[in-house]
Amino acid sequence: MELREFAEQVLFATSLEEKLRAPDSITDEHPGTALVTPAVPGRPQNLIFKPHATGKSEFPGLHRLEQKSERGRLLHFFGNHELLATELMALVLLKFPNAPAAFRSGVLKTLQDEQEHTRLYMERMKSCGIALGDFPVSGYFWRCVSTMEHPIDYVSSLCLTFEQANLDFAGHFAKSFAGVGDADTSKLLEKIYRDEIGHVAYGLKWFRRWKNPDESDWEAFCRTLKFPLSPQRAKGFSLNVAGRRAAGFDEQFITEINVYSQSKGRTPSVFIFNPFAEGRIAEGKTFNPAKHQAQLARDLENLPQFLCRQDDIVLAEQKPSVDFLSRIKQAGFPLPEFVEVKDVRNLKERKLGRLRPWAWGPDSYELFKPIYASVTGEQREAEKRFNPGLAQLYSKTWSADFLRKVVASKTESWLCAENEIGTAVVTIQEALAAITKIRERGHHKIVVKEAFGVAGSNALRLFEPEILPAQRRWLENAFNQKRELVVEPWLERLADFSVQLEMTPSGLKLCGYTGLLTDARGQFVANFAEPHHHKRIPAGIISLFRAPADISGQMLEFYGEIFARLESELRQVDFSGPVGIDAFVYKDEGGATKLKPIVEINPRYTMGRVLVELMRQTCQNSFGAFRLVNATKLRAEGFGNFADYALSLTEKLPLQLIGEPQPRIRSGALCLNDPGRAQVCLAVFRVGQSAAEILT
Repeated sequence: MELREFAEQVLFATSLEEKLRAPDSITDEHPGTALVTPAVPGRPQNLIFKPHATGKSEFPGLHRLEQKSERGRLLHFFGNHELLATELMALVLLKFPNAPAAFRSGVLKTLQDEQEHTRLYMERMKSCGIALGDFPVSGYFWRCVSTMEHPIDYVSSLCLTFEQANLDFAGHFAKSFAGVGDADTSKLLEKIYRDEIGHVAYGLKWFRRWKNPDESDWEAFCRTLKFPLSPQRAKGFSLNVAGRRAAGFDEQFITEINVYSQSKGRTPSVFIFNPFAEGRIAEGKTFNPAKHQAQLARDLENLPQFLCRQDDIVLAEQKPSVDFLSRIKQAGFPLPEFVEVKDVRNLKERKLGRLRPWAWGPDSYELFKPIYASVTGEQREAEKRFNPGLAQLYSKTWSADFLRKVVASKTESWLCAENEIGTAVVTIQEALAAITKIRERGHHKIVVKEAFGVAGSNALRLFEPEILPAQRRWLENAFNQKRELVVEPWLERLADFSVQLEMTPSGLKLCGYTGLLTDARGQFVANFAEPHHHKRIPAGIISLFRAPADISGQMLEFYGEIFARLESELRQVDFSGPVGIDAFVYKDEGGATKLKPIVEINPRYTMGRVLVELMRQTCQNSFGAFRLVNATKLRAEGFGNFADYALSLTEKLPLQLIGEPQPRIRSGALCLNDPGRAQVCLAVFRVGQSAAEILT
């Protein structure tokens, strides 16, 4: 029989008997002309593809495999995949009659292997009381591969994607079937695994022959695949490194695919670290962060990866290195897909879930504008601009006014007084009057903050008996630039903490409480989380009061009232997303311990929220700390660069993971941004079994 005739039989036959029949001998002397791809292959009525969306097809899963019927359903899924591979190989023979003879011969050999695999799966199905065609089948493989325009498309999409993934799946399911006593199916899967190594090796050989010789295998593979396929489809639950080495992949390819991530069906949300939203609100497009601030933002731009789920997208100026991502994966954290900011417009072609910037501001509205139409999880119109209602949430004036309303009717002795809350001023005269009024009440030390400030900056401390000329110039300069200031008494802090919330369509949800460490200027140093942080204020905060047992319940009840009032305010401006509340405990002039429940409200992600999400990967009853190590601390500890510091940290505090099936961190330290690239800042997550252990 001629190879063309055989391929037509496999592709167009409407019975399984014809599709799986192989002649004794085949020649390829008359390959004919190139076939135009049919919409679907010929199939029996009960194996025609079910109506589809282009996403992921349903997978039977591994639950109840001890039941024959469930094993049969899973085998049915595998059998359809083998049949699809057979049909696609027949298609490639018909589409590319002028391909090299050796290539066509190899496709024929693989096709015959796939026919055998299909027959073997059908035999195992029969033992479970199921026949191929008893369940609806997906045509996902066909839709992804049949559009091939060159043989390299075939080897990249079928051999190096779907068959490469089977290097993981076949071994995994062989163990699963063996575990429920089905030795025959386990042996079949082991055979298929061995065959797949040869099939992938064959595809890799031809891929290397046709790819651009200036590109690595990995670069060419990523470039050749067409959406919706991506390298994510080329791997299973866990990466079988030995099988890939046996197939001939180089170490770079194996390392890259290990850390690669892209959604295989779920609509991903899109995250970005944009910490200067407040600066843009205050100064508009003229805002320009200081050199140090800009570099810090570059160092930490990957942090949203710890806020998102598997397969979500993080936008970054530069994708993290493979070595760094490998360490994060080893620590048990899922990896998102990283897309460079310059390529954000490419996301227009994909369905997206939600947009999740670090902060909603003019910058994030503009950045995301090209992809609003692709978002399915929320409504954001491309022409909609960042509105004043959202902008006011970032103002320290708004936070002060909100706090004033909260405490107006309260009489609790442990709560701050109204006159300890900031006052907004817009002229030098108003500022001087506010300062005088505060000092007349006995508060000598005063702090003046810009209503819109960036991470503890843009503040003036008035500790001297009289306002100094330089301080007056600072005030006058702020007013000349039309900036609003908040004047408030400097309170002697004992401890800081924060509350992490999420505004959802159903209401404001509590995510957790974290302790907070700041420097003398009020800038972030670290935060920490204790066991049960998702529902309790840190014990160290509560212990500062005379009757901790009573205060704990009273404070939680009080914050519940704050949340209800805040939820109402957020609904009025149609806000959704993360919210952080900074607070602190202080001693008043009489020595009494008091609470300032709201220092400021941050309508954005915060480092405290990052910590709350990081704690999901820790063992029960663990303590965790998130710390930013700057260049000053680096030098103080005797290190010349962050890479050497990180290496020392790994040696002194190695990660210890325990538990099954998902190991979690019990102790140790993990660098959260790439030490090899960090210039001014390194984020470190430390886990231990006590507060003293994590804060040393």
